[in-house]
Amino acid sequence: MFHMKNSIAASFTLIVLLSAAAFAEGEGSVTSTKTGTDVVKTDAAKSTQKKPLKKKRAKASPKTDAATPAADAAATAKADATTPPKSDVSAPAPSNAAAPQDNVSATPKIDAAPAKNDASGDSAEAIKQRSGPGDPVAGKEKSELCQGCHGEEGISAEGFAPKLAGQYGIYIAKQLRNFQAGTRVHQIMSAIAATVSDNDLADIAAYFASRTKMTGNGSTNKIGEQLFLHGDMTRMMVACVNCHGANGKGKTPTNPVFPVIGGQHKDYIRGQLINFRAGDRSNSPGGIMNIITQKMTDAELDGLAEYVSGL
Repeated sequence: MFHMKNSIAASFTLIVLLSAAAFAEGEGSVTSTKTGTDVVKTDAAKSTQKKPLKKKRAKASPKTDAATPAADAAATAKADATTPPKSDVSAPAPSNAAAPQDNVSATPKIDAAPAKNDASGDSAEAIKQRSGPGDPVAGKEKSELCQGCHGEEGISAEGFAPKLAGQYGIYIAKQLRNFQAGTRVHQIMSAIAATVSDNDLADIAAYFASRTKMTGNGSTNKIGEQLFLHGDMTRMMVACVNCHGANGKGKTPTNPVFPVIGGQHKDYIRGQLINFRAGDRSNSPGGIMNIITQKMTDAELDGLAEYVSGL
């Protein structure tokens, strides 16, 4: 028992001595390696400082990322508010870019009602009918020689040459054939008509017929008005309007036998009336003009010519 106590006491003493030695050695290490300790402490401090920074960055990074879209959106909104949209400042589209759309949506007026292409109110279809079988486009070029006397648009400047604008194409063609055949005689027209072929004749007649109808100068005459509108049945003289139509513009496009005379030159009308009365011209249907004019006085011929030229 005594020996056990001694043994325990010795062991305890040995442990105390070893602990004291270890403590003394640790103090010396700390003292002798003060510089090293400072480094360790510095490293530890840096390590300690870096960790919070990393944490702050880790926390700040989401905030920055979350704030970036908002900032971008705010910047975009600001730019949009101060900068006009491109569509507002861009040049307007050319007018011809919208034309096809207008053409697609628009309905041609001619489908609903014939277009009025003539100052006299004739429709496009009526003009086509009075032009006859010829080609007006081709006739314009072929009629250049004729235009020298009858005018480019069929309105002659001199009273001796008749207006042809809006005259029936078939009627014009008939007169040229009469000149060719000698049924009607005129020094200039007979020579020119002899050089014109049937095809060219039809085209030339169609061109002048397609022009806007001749119009008068507004002159009036009571004697002429009476004869034109009423005639004189006591002498068996029918009214001119029965064959030549209201205002002398012809009956209908499909009846080219009697010519358009309203708005014709007074000198030309008077000259033809005199020729019919004298028998120098005799190519009217059934000789009707020869019959009527033979019953008229000079004053009536002159008054009728003046009234008709004003229509």
